[in-house]
Amino acid sequence: MSLDLDQALQTYIAEARELLQDMEDSLLRLEADPSDADTIGAIFRAAHTIKGSAGLFGLDPIVSFTHIVEDVLDRVRDGDVVIEANLIAVLLESGDHMLHLVDVVAAQGGQLDAEAIARESGLRIRLQDYQANQDSSKSNNVVQVETEASFQSSGGGFVETDNWHISLRFGENVMRDGMDPLSFLRYLSTLGEIVSITTMFDALPPADKMDAESCYLGFEIDFKSDADKATIAGVFEFAREGSLIHILPPHSKLTEYIDLIRSFPENETRLGEILVSTGALTQQELEDGLSEQQTSTRSDGSTTPLGEILVDQRSVEHEVVQAALDKQTQSKDSKSKENRYIRVHADKLDELINMVGELVIAGAGVSLLAQRVSDNGLQEATSVMSGLVEEIRDGALRLRMVPIGETFSRFQRVVRDVGRELGKDIELVITGAETELDKTVVEKIGDPLMHLVRNAMDHGIESASIRQAVGKPAKGTLRLNAYHDSGSIVIEIVDDGGGLNRDRILQKARERGLIAPNVTPPDSEIYNMIFEAGFSTAEAITNLSGRGVGMDVVKRNITALRGTVSLDSAVGQGTTVSIRLPLTLAIIDGFLVGVGKSSYIVPLDMVQECIELSEKDRQETRERSYLNLRGEVLPFVKLRDHFEVESIGGSRRENVVVVSCAGQKAGLVVDELMGEFQTVIKPLGKIFSTLRGISGSTILGSGEVALILDVPSLVHQAVNQESQKVSTRQLSHSVM
Repeated sequence: MSLDLDQALQTYIAEARELLQDMEDSLLRLEADPSDADTIGAIFRAAHTIKGSAGLFGLDPIVSFTHIVEDVLDRVRDGDVVIEANLIAVLLESGDHMLHLVDVVAAQGGQLDAEAIARESGLRIRLQDYQANQDSSKSNNVVQVETEASFQSSGGGFVETDNWHISLRFGENVMRDGMDPLSFLRYLSTLGEIVSITTMFDALPPADKMDAESCYLGFEIDFKSDADKATIAGVFEFAREGSLIHILPPHSKLTEYIDLIRSFPENETRLGEILVSTGALTQQELEDGLSEQQTSTRSDGSTTPLGEILVDQRSVEHEVVQAALDKQTQSKDSKSKENRYIRVHADKLDELINMVGELVIAGAGVSLLAQRVSDNGLQEATSVMSGLVEEIRDGALRLRMVPIGETFSRFQRVVRDVGRELGKDIELVITGAETELDKTVVEKIGDPLMHLVRNAMDHGIESASIRQAVGKPAKGTLRLNAYHDSGSIVIEIVDDGGGLNRDRILQKARERGLIAPNVTPPDSEIYNMIFEAGFSTAEAITNLSGRGVGMDVVKRNITALRGTVSLDSAVGQGTTVSIRLPLTLAIIDGFLVGVGKSSYIVPLDMVQECIELSEKDRQETRERSYLNLRGEVLPFVKLRDHFEVESIGGSRRENVVVVSCAGQKAGLVVDELMGEFQTVIKPLGKIFSTLRGISGSTILGSGEVALILDVPSLVHQAVNQESQKVSTRQLSHSVM
């Protein structure tokens, strides 16, 4: 049992974190559109669910604090508290504190520190201000409410003003069972105010037939309370047997029940469950109705619908039942269409993908043996098996693919808070949120993205006065975009700020000796100087940036994910930071090539074509590092020279693998083309962390190790070498 409880608690923690993230997103949307009733309802339901579930586990700190938040949200939903900037701010901070409380629970036995206790105390005071405002608002409306005409309830009986109405007829054996009818009324008064009470004597027999131990009392009660129906019904729990108890909700509650039913998550298909879940019906009333349904039939012999029975029993209003029936129909219609999800621990997915990787390696070994024995039947069987293994591999990897939109949406809060800290009005625009990539990549890209976003807001986007002075809108725009390209995912951080100061970066780079005084590299290379360690052009140090740390860490973290980062900027128009990452860090389709006795893997998505190097080209490339590819200049890298591989005796033909990355092309000169190869990526040890041109390793079917080429690095090297040679030749010609 303890294991089940622990699993349930872990599920609550995960769901609470998701609800708090949804709550934060909804609050940010509400800030932009305060009149959105659906968003207000979603925020309230999130807080209500967190509090209710916490109560099941006895998590009193979460219940206590969230109850205040829920109360304020309830008043917002009723329209008694106006949505404004300060309210949004305190609710966002309250959400942060609720997350901290959940994290303390997740830490198993952790306690709130002094800072958290002080923070909660301050939040309670700020939240109570909104409760106080509401209390005074309600007191001003009491007269208006009480002067409203009473209305006829469709469930039978009258509901006076906007109070609960309790129709109570005690069973004859109440006093005989040792219970005092008046004690129930005293207990009821602890939950609210008994506005009026009428004693009913209809069941009182003549004096000569009265039994001193029997109870003949009945009451009609108007009751004012914020308690829910289940709580009020619980007052009479011990007197329920033999008694007749009908609890009619106030007029405002009818509307609330109907709204709640309509917005209720579509996961219940039974009428009674919908009514109980929303609080319009108690569990006991449902059981009584179901018992009545089993013994009642219509004149035509059909079973009486539960809704009719509940209305006849005065347990619930007709309007509420109709809303539940509509929701039931909607739920049934959507049930056949909805996708079914199951929670799977991430470790299990990682283990599955590791096993699939080993299966890929073993399959490659079987295929190699089949080729050696030259058995056609065996080769055909291994070919079928390889195809199935490839499908299993793709399916397993898709299990770990998640949309990047969830990561992007978390920056809404960052942009809001940092913008206010800087005194800038900045809008975040998100596109490509549905673009998917490996969950392990998503987890590791959050910190680099955070730094780039904050840096763009601090250094990129100007203040409102400066923007208006140059004819720009006062509100700045920051864009996060993602898309797939050549087997990679590209993430762009785009701002419409003032752009990078090219001349200042160049001057700073020359001062630090990063660029020779007489060399002027391309603009893209100048801009990328800001990723050098300790490089900063900030005039002043702020809490966000300007200390010369961070951007080099950003690049190092992205490089560790086998990714690249580049910058493009235009003065007065803004800056674009582009991050290119592999879709997965586990298994890829590769192209196997040979250089001497060594084997290398080129990611297949980056391979454009393969050409044979003619004898003429081989002679010409001894003096230059580029080819004429159908009229296009193609810089190349000779892998034998780059990795200092010993050549095998005798002349062998050479081939060029044309690769493309980020719009740039280059050639990799190799000895042998060995075909496609499913590649299980094995990371290199720390000792090889500074090795250029290699991003990992894999195991071939023969058991040998092959290195996976870092194509972006090699392409960058080839293009830069050729650019430098061109610049050198131009400089020498100008000197002559």
